[in-house]
Amino acid sequence: MNKTVVVLGTQWGDEGKGKIVDLLTEEAIAVVRYQGGHNAGHTLIIDGEKTVLHLVPSGILRDDVTCYIGNGVVIEPAALIKEIEQLSAAGVDVRSRLVISHAAPVIMPYHILLDQLREAKRGKKAIGTTGRGIGPAYEDKVARRGIRMGDLADAETLRHKLQEVLAYHNHVIEHYHAHEPLDLEQVYQQLLQQAEQLLPMCDDVTGCLHTHLQKSEKILLEGAQGSLLDIDHGTYPFVTSSNTTAGSAASGSGLGVTQMDYVLGITKAYTTRVGSGPFPTELFDDDGALLAERGVEFGATTGRPRRCGWLDLVALKRSIQVNGVTGLCITKLDVLDAFAEIKVCVDYGDAQFPVTASQWETVKPSYQSFKGWQSSTRGLTDANGLPAEAKTFIEFVENYTKVPVHIISTGPDRQENIVIQHPMG
Repeated sequence: MNKTVVVLGTQWGDEGKGKIVDLLTEEAIAVVRYQGGHNAGHTLIIDGEKTVLHLVPSGILRDDVTCYIGNGVVIEPAALIKEIEQLSAAGVDVRSRLVISHAAPVIMPYHILLDQLREAKRGKKAIGTTGRGIGPAYEDKVARRGIRMGDLADAETLRHKLQEVLAYHNHVIEHYHAHEPLDLEQVYQQLLQQAEQLLPMCDDVTGCLHTHLQKSEKILLEGAQGSLLDIDHGTYPFVTSSNTTAGSAASGSGLGVTQMDYVLGITKAYTTRVGSGPFPTELFDDDGALLAERGVEFGATTGRPRRCGWLDLVALKRSIQVNGVTGLCITKLDVLDAFAEIKVCVDYGDAQFPVTASQWETVKPSYQSFKGWQSSTRGLTDANGLPAEAKTFIEFVENYTKVPVHIISTGPDRQENIVIQHPMG
């Protein structure tokens, strides 16, 4: 029996992690978000009703589950409060079941402004951030000048810290970006109002998680974005500002690395990417348009259309290596139902992953082609019902990556899955 399971994306995000976390949470007591910010978007569809989560862990729709936001997550108070209010209005009990780490950094208004000003200054060389202040908030954390959730409990000390850090950032905002500086009192008063709503939910998340383990209770750790966006292991500099790989599950929650029993890697049956950056298997033809149409490929957070391409097994294999993936979950298999021919990238020619920033444009992917099944896999819950061609496709992925496929998602709804082996045993 696996007590602690990490669920993460193995591509550039948008792999369908939220749905799978919700599925697995049926067996868990606690769900932990351990990195990223509200630039993540996890979509859940239950009985046809769509819920998009950005900061609140995907286990919140299970009534008997406690959800934790770990110290590795950067929190924008207004965004979190809005999400809590929306869930509460839909009848979801959030405030009694959500626990926020005292050590989680706070995304401040100056972080958001700086993020947007920087992207505008980069022009055509923009990284493609969501402009929500995630990167600048992590920068302040590393520079040891960040404001953390626990700081909101002491108004006098908070004002002193805010005065110091705002003076620093206002200098850059005003003199480098030629933008009007932010007002200290306005930022401070807004933060105090937000603190009144959020502080009652703050606690020692690390201590809570270890208590669960002492009771032999099952914990699910939920990643955001995808492994190819990892600040160290991704397609730098077109990456996010946190570690999205499995190691971050430990540092972002306070659990030890030896306490992670299983890592589930989520991958689409094809590949997508939002924003700028390299994408060797990207399609610009009718096949790419059909993937986008059938997969409804728009960012859950930004609404931006996703770039679409064939499954990249070279990149997937590297993600499996850096995460120590135990088993794979293939999502959106049903999107491929309409294709007469399906391809997967098996080689980068003269290049190898990782490729340096200057070499990505020269990558020439080689493909393995498969005959499509051209019949519906939508809603299947038994592997025996898969078409022979779909089984061949899945077996090839397993043989190439040397990792078994344990779950296949056959549609967006909570029940549309084939569970070959449950990660929690």
